[in-house]
Amino acid sequence: MLKRVKKLSLKVGKRAGVFAALQTTKWRRSRLLILAYHGMSIADEHEWDAGLFMPPDDFRRRLDIIKRTGCHVLPLHEALERLYARDLPPKAVVITIDDGNHDFYRFAYPALQDAQLPATVYLTTYYVHYNRPVFDTVCSYLLWRGRSGAINLQPLTGRAESVNLATESGRATVWQALQSHVSEQKLSGEEKDALAGKLAREVGVDYEELCERKLLHRMTDAEVREIAAQGVDIQLHTHRHRVPQEKALLQQEIHDNRRYIKKLTGQEANHLCYPSGVYHAAGLPWLREVGVISATTCDLGLAHADSDPLLLPRFLDSSTLSPIEFEGWLSGLSSFLPRR
Repeated sequence: MLKRVKKLSLKVGKRAGVFAALQTTKWRRSRLLILAYHGMSIADEHEWDAGLFMPPDDFRRRLDIIKRTGCHVLPLHEALERLYARDLPPKAVVITIDDGNHDFYRFAYPALQDAQLPATVYLTTYYVHYNRPVFDTVCSYLLWRGRSGAINLQPLTGRAESVNLATESGRATVWQALQSHVSEQKLSGEEKDALAGKLAREVGVDYEELCERKLLHRMTDAEVREIAAQGVDIQLHTHRHRVPQEKALLQQEIHDNRRYIKKLTGQEANHLCYPSGVYHAAGLPWLREVGVISATTCDLGLAHADSDPLLLPRFLDSSTLSPIEFEGWLSGLSSFLPRR
């Protein structure tokens, strides 16, 4: 009900000229909309998780709306400099993409090139080096693929238990069991990949075909080098996609991530995106100590000159949102509407 009311309000507001009026105001001009994306579907990923994966054609349509509505799309570093100098152009926008999946290289990167728009990729680097499916993500996806049946945990974890995968709670139970098994056995990356392959067999998915299609893979070294050479900004997302609550471990994540990015791009990465939006107040000074200039969250909103540079809000776009809702965020009107 709330979603329908919001869409109706946005349609009425657009017809009444509120979008056009708001985007020229001092309020909107003093704010930066940081758009966030994750994956582009190679196959059916958007059916599994529409909040994180978007059909490539939907992404192209988003870029068309951005251009048609007169947004000023800026590189991240320039946008932040101008935000804090209070010198943003009207309707300022930054495009960011988290993780650095192969599907970015395959679909989003060509779309951005065609639209001639800059973007920042927050790259988590462990699975660039070890280029196999990301374990946590692929397990969740495989369990969804097996949702028509049940699974026996015995060949996976040694625990004799059958779990129905038809429900989200059942799939979550198996996922947690796999995570516990990995932690208890201290499995390596190769061992976790072998476990994912076993899971695929248990649910009737051809794991090697999945790998050949590069589903849920990060980009390769060569792909990262290519997009960086063509002007895509590559920034920090931690090496292992985690935010430890211990100073030494958190700073090591940044060091490892930064070192690998510099090896591939020749550039120093100083802007961070918190993996899964997870951050903690104690970690902010630790990040400043290692030269992190800015950090984006998954907190919803537009950034302004009073925003903490290490707690920048973003708008996570997804294929569940209609074009009018997306345009509402570009104008700024959606930020005034009620949320669940």
